[in-house]
Amino acid sequence: MTEQRDVTTRDGTAWTCIEALADMPESAKDKLAGEGRRAVVCTPSGGAHSVRLSLAEDWCRMPEADLTAAIEAGLAQGDG
Repeated sequence: MTEQRDVTTRDGTAWTCIEALADMPESAKDKLAGEGRRAVVCTPSGGAHSVRLSLAEDWCRMPEADLTAAIEAGLAQGDG
């Protein structure tokens, strides 16, 4: 089952985040994102670009503020 979270960043953009490759074996996920980490893609409701993140494997339970901060940091890295 694919994990999904919906969050809103400080600028009011609504994001849907899902684990990329959720149906792959754990060994493949570890190889692609790093051991104990998961590749997560967050897609905005509006005109911003999707953000790819590498998060802890329990990312679905992380505080919303931490997830939105990771999205904002990912956006800032993409602007550089």
